[in-house]
Amino acid sequence: MVTKKTHPYFNRQNYRGKHGKRRVKNTWRKPRGVDNKKKRKVASHGASPKVGYGNPLSIRHLHPTGLQEALVCNLKDLEGAKGKVARISASVGKKKRLLIQQKAKELGIRTIGKVVS
Repeated sequence: MVTKKTHPYFNRQNYRGKHGKRRVKNTWRKPRGVDNKKKRKVASHGASPKVGYGNPLSIRHLHPTGLQEALVCNLKDLEGAKGKVARISASVGKKKRLLIQQKAKELGIRTIGKVVS
């Protein structure tokens, strides 16, 4: 099992809004105002993304099982997923998803994604 670092939520400036009314979406944008408290890193205004929150290179982009992930869209892609965890693409339909899951079971490859029975 791979345990990655946790980090705080990086909320956008004025995310909570005045009197609890949300006027801004929570998607991160860099604060750019001259007097912006978030830009000046005032603690009460929340954390901002920075280099120190990153994971070590050795565990970056790994599945929690410790294996690399491979995106699979068809049966041909499944051949390149040996020794990895296969994530079935969301755009794959029910029929092909069933075929991919059966073939992965034969090859002993673990699959992630919507399970169809």
